[in-house]
Amino acid sequence: MQTPPVLKVRLVHAEPGQRVVQVSAWQGNSCLGSALGEAAGAEDAEERAIARLQQRLAAAPTAVAPGPAAAPAANAAVRHPVIRPASTPAPPPEVENEGPEPQEPPQPSLFSSSEPVPTAEPLPPAASVEPPADPDDWSDELAELDVQLQRIGWDRSQEGKYLQRAFGHPSRNRLTAYADLVSYLRCLRNLSTGSDPNSAPVPLRRKDLLEQSDQLLRSLQWDAARGRQLLEQQFQLSSRQQLSDEQLLQFNMLLEESLMSPVEA
Repeated sequence: MQTPPVLKVRLVHAEPGQRVVQVSAWQGNSCLGSALGEAAGAEDAEERAIARLQQRLAAAPTAVAPGPAAAPAANAAVRHPVIRPASTPAPPPEVENEGPEPQEPPQPSLFSSSEPVPTAEPLPPAASVEPPADPDDWSDELAELDVQLQRIGWDRSQEGKYLQRAFGHPSRNRLTAYADLVSYLRCLRNLSTGSDPNSAPVPLRRKDLLEQSDQLLRSLQWDAARGRQLLEQQFQLSSRQQLSDEQLLQFNMLLEESLMSPVEA
């Protein structure tokens, strides 16, 4: 008899009146799928995420979990089942005695993360949007960190527990990316005095959010043009790199809704 999958629950976003919970199903070291749930309270958000995940797994019984070579590491981001996109149609035959077709100017591509583009078309040179350069001086942010930690009431040991949950290490000195420092500081600002470092919501990790949206886009079998259309409609932007972390989370939830809509219909 096959062992039932293990559910893992993670609070990925919290602000007044909104909680976002991620639930993933695991069979051994293989992730069978994950889903997001949003509600005013964490428990309601968790229930919605579990219901969505159960619907998705029930509606896709033929989805194959990643094999040993693709099994995630212990601290890897949760991944959704991958469904390969439909093959790109062959180009139309060339017309004899006619000159080359005019080339359209390259459009910004939605897929600008480090993972391979899930379409056969090449990535235009102007596709990626470079993030702003990190400042050389982080002294203001580090000083505010100490102020926020004093307000919350955490000592170094409590901060270490929180950092271990959020970033996989217990030392602030190992925050080498400015984006991680800013995410950490933003999350501390929203914590109330006396918050428990073992259960306080952790910062959004942009790398995890990008990987999650890549998996959702593949599951939807959307090409770059379809994903860009959703970005332009909802955020008036043409690339995920132009989104803030909060907007990227909202984008992933919109993809979740699109993936679940055939089931919910």
